[in-house]
Amino acid sequence: MSAFKRISIEQAQPLLAQDDVAVVDVRDAQSYNTAHIDGAFLLDNNTVDQFIDSTDKTSTVVVYCYHGNSSQNAAQFLVERGFSDVYSLDGGYELWKQSN
Repeated sequence: MSAFKRISIEQAQPLLAQDDVAVVDVRDAQSYNTAHIDGAFLLDNNTVDQFIDSTDKTSTVVVYCYHGNSSQNAAQFLVERGFSDVYSLDGGYELWKQSN
């Protein structure tokens, strides 16, 4: 079984600029509503089935959380649900915010 890959902020920036990349935010709704990466989908217990059902399993998926730890679990979960090109963003949103 394939596993997710970890990706740095520098590696992720050109990837996230592409239209066909699914960006997934696994932080809490309040944090997401305050600020998130453009185009990110809030993935939580209420939306996970919708995301899985409506997203092409061959799409590139970049998952992020606060600091890059929880996103690894979420990325592995998506791989186990059939997604084949999944990345966890090292440093999470906090590092992303500092870099942009």
